[in-house]
Amino acid sequence: MALLLIENINNTKISKGGIMAFSKLNLKHPEFEVTKEAPVGFSWTVFFFGFLPPLFRGDWKWAIVMLIAALVTFGISNLIFMFIYNKLYLKSLLEVGYTSVDSEEVLTPIEAKLTMKIPRKS
Repeated sequence: MALLLIENINNTKISKGGIMAFSKLNLKHPEFEVTKEAPVGFSWTVFFFGFLPPLFRGDWKWAIVMLIAALVTFGISNLIFMFIYNKLYLKSLLEVGYTSVDSEEVLTPIEAKLTMKIPRKS
């Protein structure tokens, strides 16, 4: 687990003296025409607010998992989730059918960073 944390720290973008989210994706559900913004990279909101960001995003599964993990580990689990939550959120959106509406210039570096293919809106 420590290696995962160190690897994620090394892959996080440093900008203006701090660690920030790498970028943001705009995703749209083809059936319901709902658009959501998914940050990519380090999650400052999870760092400061723990399980509340998934709760406010409507990501109930990860909100419950993070709450239980925080209770069991006395909040230490947030030190792991702040590095991985944004990718988990993106994957959960893609699983339910969201596709990207962003240009190739935006998607190419994000796909390289995440090492995953992001479906495009057709």
